[in-house]
Amino acid sequence: MSKAELLKRMTESNNGYLFTSEVQEASISRTYLADFIKENNYEKVAKGIYVSEDVWPDELFILQKCYPAIVYSGETALYLHAMIDREYSEIYVTVPTGFSGSRLRNKGIVIHSEKEDQYKLGITEVLTQFGNTVRCYDKERCICDAVKNKGKIEIQNFQAAMRNYMKDKDKDLSHLALYAQLIGNREEVMKYVEVMV
Repeated sequence: MSKAELLKRMTESNNGYLFTSEVQEASISRTYLADFIKENNYEKVAKGIYVSEDVWPDELFILQKCYPAIVYSGETALYLHAMIDREYSEIYVTVPTGFSGSRLRNKGIVIHSEKEDQYKLGITEVLTQFGNTVRCYDKERCICDAVKNKGKIEIQNFQAAMRNYMKDKDKDLSHLALYAQLIGNREEVMKYVEVMV
């Protein structure tokens, strides 16, 4: 297989993306990569990340690749789970305490820091609207966070998230109660659950 064929195969397996790190692992030089990118009209979307011309860049996927520690949260996670009716207005992420978020803040990303045990609670993987995998909090964690941050979330989004969660046949109320206990808002979360049932 030629180098060009290998790079095209990598692109296909990555849903239209080509990563410099993978190219280097395949022992293909940066010079060859630069020529390939130019000849095939790839667009550089971030450091070490290129997208083929027939693929629309996926902002959430690219951000996740650049900052692997981030976990999509808040309205962004609600959107990824189809729990709200409209697209998020800002990108919300959660990071572990100690993460330097200045570059993300400069991009307009809303950052929330959590201690390690809270940060890891409820992390799952979902597909973006473009079919790429990103990390976000599961539905139960999203509901706990929505209740915790009720004053900071648009009321329509809060109501839609609660309504859609309670209608969801895959909801896990025992996980919801456990997360709420660990986060420290069990009583408040359970009030909403009782009203919605």
